[in-house]
Amino acid sequence: MKPGGEARRFKGPVPGEWNPMTIFDNLFRRRVKGPDKELEEFRQLLEVPDTFEDGFNLTSLIGTLFVALVMVPGALYMGLVAGVGIGGAAQWVTVLLFVEVAKRANVKMSRAQLFILFYMSGMVMGGGPLLWTQFWVRSDAAVSTGIADMIPNWVAPPNLDEAPRSFLSKAWLPAVGLLLFQQIMGRFSSTVLGYGLFRLTSDIERLPFPMAPIGAQGILAISEQVDGSAKTAGSSVRWRMFCVGTGIGMIFGLVYMAVPTLSGAFFGPTLMLFKIPFADFTPYTQDFLPATATGLSFDMGNFILGMTLPFFSMVGSFIGLIFTFIMNPLLYKAGMMQTWERGDTTVLTLFANNIDFYFSFQIGISLAIAFYGIGVAFMTVRRSRKAGKAHDHKARIDELSKKRGHMPSWLFFVTYAISCTGYILLSGWLIDWHPGVMLVLFFFGFLYTPLISYVTARLEGLAGQVIEIPFITELAFILSGYKGVKIWFLPIPKSNYGIEVVNYKQAELLGCKFSSIWKAQFFLFPVVILSTLFFSSFIWGLAEIPSAVYPFTMEIWDLNAKNACLLYSATLGEYSQFTEALGFGRFIAGFGSAAVLMSVLGWFGAPTMLFFGCVRGFGQTAPHSVIPNFIGALVGKFYFEKKYGAEWRRMIPVVSSGFFVGTGLVSMLAVGLVFLVKSVSTMAY
Repeated sequence: MKPGGEARRFKGPVPGEWNPMTIFDNLFRRRVKGPDKELEEFRQLLEVPDTFEDGFNLTSLIGTLFVALVMVPGALYMGLVAGVGIGGAAQWVTVLLFVEVAKRANVKMSRAQLFILFYMSGMVMGGGPLLWTQFWVRSDAAVSTGIADMIPNWVAPPNLDEAPRSFLSKAWLPAVGLLLFQQIMGRFSSTVLGYGLFRLTSDIERLPFPMAPIGAQGILAISEQVDGSAKTAGSSVRWRMFCVGTGIGMIFGLVYMAVPTLSGAFFGPTLMLFKIPFADFTPYTQDFLPATATGLSFDMGNFILGMTLPFFSMVGSFIGLIFTFIMNPLLYKAGMMQTWERGDTTVLTLFANNIDFYFSFQIGISLAIAFYGIGVAFMTVRRSRKAGKAHDHKARIDELSKKRGHMPSWLFFVTYAISCTGYILLSGWLIDWHPGVMLVLFFFGFLYTPLISYVTARLEGLAGQVIEIPFITELAFILSGYKGVKIWFLPIPKSNYGIEVVNYKQAELLGCKFSSIWKAQFFLFPVVILSTLFFSSFIWGLAEIPSAVYPFTMEIWDLNAKNACLLYSATLGEYSQFTEALGFGRFIAGFGSAAVLMSVLGWFGAPTMLFFGCVRGFGQTAPHSVIPNFIGALVGKFYFEKKYGAEWRRMIPVVSSGFFVGTGLVSMLAVGLVFLVKSVSTMAY
């Protein structure tokens, strides 16, 4: 059957074969069986190699120190300045610097070694959770609602205004201990259970994982320059594309990140040629777009990502934006968005609209997506059994396991049992074994987490999508009947381990043994945690957070504090805006809208990426990054793809990787200079 042919449309029951699942089966026919051209393009970008190598060695140990001493402070600082950390930039900077050192030392680095360096850099704890905590407990929102006086000492010590700005003190010991428990337990569980989900979805169900080759392409381009035997025409083109992206990234990083960072450090006032994190147009468009957030992000990375990610995913997001632009003014005129006031900024507009409508509406949308994912998973297994494809793949799996590295299946269950039990016991002790809360803990540990992890792993394998149900934690806490705020800070057994499967797929595509990942976790993560604590204290000591030195915190953190207090007030037994924000009618509207859209798109056989983009875009899409994404997608699709043909899909991931390397290099240089200036200026003579 040809792509886009008969299987793309709903055909109804088949005479003689009808059963109670026939209608449901047809609803998911397009998603399970029908080929998707765009997904196939991503699936064929790279093939799994025949040999696998160990990527963890002495170089990796040196890389551990580099990540801890350079990347961790850089990620923390840039997260406070721009709100995005250095994320992928940190990973590419680490890889590139080690490659250059290896060249000068006449040492070759394999793809596996480069991937482990890349992987280790991605383990940096972005954001600095304690930095946020010290602000929130003293924020106007927490003080005005009375929540600040109810915060236990294992969250933050009392009287912070009188204490020195340092997390390396006895007062912060309970909070630091709880953070260490959560990070270590979470990382251990994610590594082991992520591998189990990878074996299930990749080895047994053999899903395509269309997004995994994107990250692997950059590693491949760099490794071909290190390996002298790989000087082919293809590698030469790939390296040129990487260098082009790097040059563009360095120029943009200088203008967008280095200028405001260095001007604030050397001259006091911060000079921003482009507004960080975005330009806010909401007060200027309120007359014809009331209750609608408008603005634009000037981060070129959004434009590059628009060209890199699947085209129809970007189109779907843009459709969701148009939906928001139409829906919000209509809701405002209908009297359903009364919290919004003229003159409100983007931050205040989003906050008001969440209270009035989108809070419950988004929950309905997310549940519809979750049910859809579960349905797809169910129908895949059902069809496989019906077609006789569920035969024993033990020989093939055993052969792959010997090459890549292997964990016994019983370890998955033991790991999850230990992790889940540890979370439940610690949380129960902290909450005085409240019966309602204990039921919530068991719900998350033994029902929600396994379910959402498997669904996410499957969607990653099918469409490169991650699924989450927002506010399910908040709803569970409210329904528990607990009164107080302690419940909001408990280390609950709620995680999504399905996200980890992409790392294993990338390792497989690059011929890296999985045992290298496990070694990297064992050696690096404790170092990263300690480094994060030390540099969080150091950065906090440089200047008050938030302050004008950190533009993102000044712009966004107050909104986050208000949202947090809005949620936490729901368990105080008093009036809460959060309780008012919950509405069954709005929930049903969100669920029904998503279900109708899924049915319509499935009926007409719409691309998988368009499907997910549209449905998720229903939940009050903000334009700041969506518009650059969409413009980038259009430029890539209708200019570069026409110019370079099928090769464009292989070229743009390499250009994208180079871009983030360039921005990362400039950003890290700027951060280093800032640290040097601040350290000297605060020294006592």
